[in-house]
Amino acid sequence: MAIPVSPLAPKSYPDLPAIAGVRFATAEAGIKYKNRTDVLLMAFDEGTVAAGVVTKSKCSSAAVDWCKANLPGGVARGLVVNSGNANAFTGAKGQKSVELTADFAAKALGCAPSEIFLASTGVIGEPLDASKFAGVLDTMATRLVDTPWMDPAKAIMTTDTFPKLSGAIFDIDGTEVKINGIAKGSGMIAPDMATMLSFVVTDMPIAAPVLQALLAKHTQTSFNAITVDSDTSTSDTLLAFATGKADVDAIESLDDPRAETFGEALRDVLFDLAIQVVRDGEGATKQVSIHVEGAVDDASAFRIGKAIADSPLVKTAIAGEDANWGRVVMAVGKAGEPADRDKLAIRFGDLLVAKDGERAAVYDEAATSAYMKGEDLELTVSLGLGEGKATVYTCDLTHGYITINGDYRS
Repeated sequence: MAIPVSPLAPKSYPDLPAIAGVRFATAEAGIKYKNRTDVLLMAFDEGTVAAGVVTKSKCSSAAVDWCKANLPGGVARGLVVNSGNANAFTGAKGQKSVELTADFAAKALGCAPSEIFLASTGVIGEPLDASKFAGVLDTMATRLVDTPWMDPAKAIMTTDTFPKLSGAIFDIDGTEVKINGIAKGSGMIAPDMATMLSFVVTDMPIAAPVLQALLAKHTQTSFNAITVDSDTSTSDTLLAFATGKADVDAIESLDDPRAETFGEALRDVLFDLAIQVVRDGEGATKQVSIHVEGAVDDASAFRIGKAIADSPLVKTAIAGEDANWGRVVMAVGKAGEPADRDKLAIRFGDLLVAKDGERAAVYDEAATSAYMKGEDLELTVSLGLGEGKATVYTCDLTHGYITINGDYRS
């Protein structure tokens, strides 16, 4: 089934630079897709540190379990990613598959299996035949390159309609430091600790615990602040690798003021990738930013925002360009969080549609309907209870979502 490119796709893609200490190759292993790359191998120089956050799903994939076991070591020499098969809910076969894949990659790169990280995405419940990687990884290891980053971005796609890339170049102590990131995700997106799959590489010398802390912090306002369909994947994996090749002293502590500079650049890359995932939501035609303010605290604001963003009734109204703010009221009311009906105010863009428990006196149906025709929408809910605030990013829900998911396995 050919899926049309999202109307929210970027008009151009960044030409990410090479990062010292990392090279990669892609290949066609025929895991599910025909005539397209579906395996990515990244190779890291010795001294590369690793950090990561993975799904909290109680039905996590074999690859996620493998990463969780190896992340405490904080070192990496290789990454293998496949698309087309999630290797989730595959029992002992799945565990054996990741062990074999790591062994194949370790032999190809000349390192220990514990220094290999794995990620898989695609169909759940289908055994992944690791023998497909045997000769493929050996060959890939002989043709590693450091550009273009578009190739690995394409190799990890499943129902994505466009590749997702982002990068940052910034100055630390007079030295140029780089961060490159790629991501995949389109459906089964309501991340809980990470996104579907995302991989970030930097040449910044930084201690693994510091990288881990910064990654976890900035995941909360990027990947963990998005939802397409309210479904958290079994395979959510976000990994960051730091090769340490930039000619600058290492960041060894969060107390180092340079940690904030690096963290801000990391945050920008993660946020850009997360928004691209929303804009490629299956069947999406509109991106929606839902701002909640005046909640009792930030956590409550986030849960209310998530209830709105995950509501099929809200999302289908947006798809139909219907300014049905009553559905927003419904979502606030069902969230299970402190809310006072008679203090509630709702805005679509700058247009006040509801205030103090009823339709706003200045409500303009024509103006609001015209606003709903845009591709990028802002929806603000003011609770009037406190200082808590949060933003959740989502997309609309169209017939396209059903079309894509109704025959995903076939």
